[in-house]
Amino acid sequence: MSDRSRVVLVTGAAGVIGAEICRAFAGAGAAVIAADLRDDATAALARELGPRAMALHLDVTSPADWDRARERVLERYGRLDVLVNNAGTLKPATIEEATLEDWRHAMSVNADGSFLGCKFGVALMKESGGAIVNFASVLAIRGRSTHPAYGASKAAVRLLTRSVARHCGEKGYPIRVNVILPGAIDSEMVRLNVPPGGSEADYLESLRAAHPIGRLGTAADIAAAVLFAASDQSSFMTGSDLVIDGGSSS
Repeated sequence: MSDRSRVVLVTGAAGVIGAEICRAFAGAGAAVIAADLRDDATAALARELGPRAMALHLDVTSPADWDRARERVLERYGRLDVLVNNAGTLKPATIEEATLEDWRHAMSVNADGSFLGCKFGVALMKESGGAIVNFASVLAIRGRSTHPAYGASKAAVRLLTRSVARHCGEKGYPIRVNVILPGAIDSEMVRLNVPPGGSEADYLESLRAAHPIGRLGTAADIAAAVLFAASDQSSFMTGSDLVIDGGSSS
């Protein structure tokens, strides 16, 4: 199937990375469903992307919202070819600072949201085929003292990806499932990590210095990886990690 005939749903579409993923798919000719809780932002993005795009209100932690999403996608497009489980949340806090509510919120959005998304994607694609692209983080493979909840939730997504990929293979479903592990990407989420009272410029410079490639990643870097993971060019990949981190985990 060519990019020009694909129907793609991207969660977390109102963020910097989600919006860039939507633009990249639309630029390749796909019909894009921009899904997020921030309705004004997704509506504006859908208008930018053109008449084949659609904005969709979606709380990824809500099974009812996923059910409504299925109805709307099938009503408008009749199928789904690519699902990008990009929605996520991050709140820096050490094990001593983090509350149980912080832990549960990270698990709910990052892990439960991807779990529900995978169920949704498999149900819609198991006959016609497609690709699911999940989002973890390099913190799923190397811990950080200030991110126990976030890192654990993203490690769950990494193993979820492998399980769903194996399930689809064992069932004979023509669905590939892979996971993106970004490093530090220049985005609103990275800026949440600036230490209290610290300088944002100094913090970003410290991140840049930690990347052997010499810079932070960009939303375009991640969008390009997602397009590859969803394309026929990656047809022999499933259950795989795509580490896009400028060498920071090497």
